[in-house]
Amino acid sequence: MGQAIRLPKCSQAKGLRHPARGVTLMEMMVVMAIIGLITAISAPSIGAGLDSVRMATASDSIAAFLNAAVNHAERRQQPVELIISQKESRLTAWSNEAGFTRELRLPDGILIEAVLPRIPDDAEGVRRLVLMPGATVPGIGIQFANRRGARRIVRLDPMTGFPHVENVITQ
Repeated sequence: MGQAIRLPKCSQAKGLRHPARGVTLMEMMVVMAIIGLITAISAPSIGAGLDSVRMATASDSIAAFLNAAVNHAERRQQPVELIISQKESRLTAWSNEAGFTRELRLPDGILIEAVLPRIPDDAEGVRRLVLMPGATVPGIGIQFANRRGARRIVRLDPMTGFPHVENVITQ
């Protein structure tokens, strides 16, 4: 019914050799050394980039948290207590309105260094503020830092009531 297909004879019969296929151990070692070198060079910059992203995220989160607390006091016409805990790197806001309690924990590696202006007798590391509806917003600042020593301050502007972020330049 059908004819058999003939395959060409092996080239080894004619004296030609096929080169070995695959990767030698030496080639693999060279590639691994190059990959290791690239990783070692880029690892510190990747770590610094992640710390920078954490700082930016913490800045935005603190500013949004403070803005939400001020807005809640004004829109609901209810006092809001703002608690800033340095030891726990945590901000808490609550009011007498049922169900209104907000908490913000800063990401790992970000610590609250100070609440500005500093109070000399602040041994606990906890600052409590009350945001009153229709009143001036307290002109406070929350200074925080990461493990690499980068610092930022989120300040509440007493004139406008809006938070803004400042980079702290260390000398």
